[in-house]
Amino acid sequence: MKRVSIIFFQVVIVLIGIVVLAGLIWFPLTEGRAENLDLFSIYSDPFILYGYAASIVFFVALYKAFKLLGYIGQNKVFSSKSVKALKNIKYCAIVLGVLIVAAGIYIRLFHNKDDDPAGFLAICTVAVFASIIVAVAAAIFEKKLKNSVDIKRSE
Repeated sequence: MKRVSIIFFQVVIVLIGIVVLAGLIWFPLTEGRAENLDLFSIYSDPFILYGYAASIVFFVALYKAFKLLGYIGQNKVFSSKSVKALKNIKYCAIVLGVLIVAAGIYIRLFHNKDDDPAGFLAICTVAVFASIIVAVAAAIFEKKLKNSVDIKRSE
C-alpha cells in the first residue's frame, strides 16, 4: 500500500507539472493585448519571458519533490539525500516567492493607467503566501529529518 501511495503522489507531481506547463504555453495566447500579435511577438514579451524564467525554479522544486518521494519509496528517507532535497525545495520556494514579489512590484509601478492590476496583485499575494507555506514546511521537515539522520549516524 505504501508503494502505491508514493506512486500516486509521483503521478500527481507529474500532472501538476504538465498542467502548469500547459498553462504557461496557453495563457499568453489569451492575454488581452495578445489578440493582435503574431506568435513571435507574444512569446518575446519581456514579462512573459520573465514568467518562463521564474517558472524554472518551480519545476526544479517539483523535480526535487519527485526525487524525495523516490527516496521515501526506497526506504532512504533518513539519508542526507532526503535532507538535501528538502533544503533545495525550501530554497526554491523562497526564490519563487521573491520572484513573484518582484513581478507584483513591477506590475504595480509600471502598469497601464487604464488597466486595473488588482487581480494580478491578488494572485501574486496568494502565490507568495503559498510559497512561504511550502518554504516553512520544508524547513521544518528538513530540521526534523536532519536531527533524525544525525541521531542515526551517531548510533
